[in-house]
Amino acid sequence: MKISVTFRNTEGEDWQKEYINEKLKKLNRYADNPAEAHVILSVEKFRNVAEIKLMVDGLNVNAKEEAKDVSLAIDNAVEKIERQLKKHKEKIRGHKANTVRTEEIGAMELLPDDTEDAPGAKVVETKKVVLKPMSLEDAIMEIETSKNRFIIYRDSYTENVSVIYRRDDGHYGLIETNA
Repeated sequence: MKISVTFRNTEGEDWQKEYINEKLKKLNRYADNPAEAHVILSVEKFRNVAEIKLMVDGLNVNAKEEAKDVSLAIDNAVEKIERQLKKHKEKIRGHKANTVRTEEIGAMELLPDDTEDAPGAKVVETKKVVLKPMSLEDAIMEIETSKNRFIIYRDSYTENVSVIYRRDDGHYGLIETNA
């Protein structure tokens, strides 16, 4: 995270910069990409003001807090930013969950009812996979370096989805689609 600190009507001290860096580091868990923060600390009569402007993943988040102590103003401003980031992240998750649910409902209507009769046939885990475009050689190299028994990928030559898997005899099997 790139952090810049500006002091107004006061002399900046090293402990204040270190304190700001320490507090803003905990906001990294809400950001996928490196973020940029601009912190303005100012003193107006007996009030200490901390203003934080955070730019993360195309989102601008601002907070301004006043307190008698500088560290208290910084803490309150960071908490305010953290609440805004949590709220934004939950909003994004909510939108994704709603689209997945409607797709699942549509898919469930297409399934025949005899799946309920089969004892023990349940889906207990669902994973979403991002298909990386790679060649067959790249897929073999990746499966050798990982602990996975199979890899689903998009063939970079044919643009088709393929699955390569490790067989029990040590060789590899390849499943190709024509879609």
